[in-house]
Amino acid sequence: MLFSKQAYRRIGVAGWVVAGLLAGAVAGRAEGFSLESVGVRGGFQADHSDRDFGQVEGFGNLNLPWGWDLGKGWHVQSRLDLSLGWLGERGNDAVIGTVGPSLILSWARLPLSLEGGVSPTLLSRHEFGPEDFGMDLQFTSHLGVNWDFAPHWRVGYRFQHMSNGGLSTPNPGLNLHIFALSYRF
Repeated sequence: MLFSKQAYRRIGVAGWVVAGLLAGAVAGRAEGFSLESVGVRGGFQADHSDRDFGQVEGFGNLNLPWGWDLGKGWHVQSRLDLSLGWLGERGNDAVIGTVGPSLILSWARLPLSLEGGVSPTLLSRHEFGPEDFGMDLQFTSHLGVNWDFAPHWRVGYRFQHMSNGGLSTPNPGLNLHIFALSYRF
């Protein structure tokens, strides 16, 4: 799976942007912004079709200053999620990057949390052989569950859907099962 020189440049630029955002969050910790976790995740296509897409990415999560205590130990936290990685199918590879908000629902007495969010998504290409996602701009929505299994460590699962939101034709969409391992700060 080799990327073109243009794809490597996009990875480099996006990587520096993500690294800068994460470093700024760690250094600044300004008014409720804090680095929540970093990790890796990957997965495979959810539906049974002749397509065989996979995705692998690194990610970082920043807690935003807005959170709500719902009483009896329940809490909702807003977060900004950033990711950069690979999306591919049968030798057709692309760089994928996302930045967007999510909400996390947790209960103080249980090491599980539920999350959901929507992120604008950029692809380095939208055509994968006969498969065409219509445009490089996509939107990725997800619902997931996380388990904090040890101090500072979390595993997670999410079901995610990516499409161009009807902004372009065709708009086949892509559903993936994604598994994650992350370090919590």
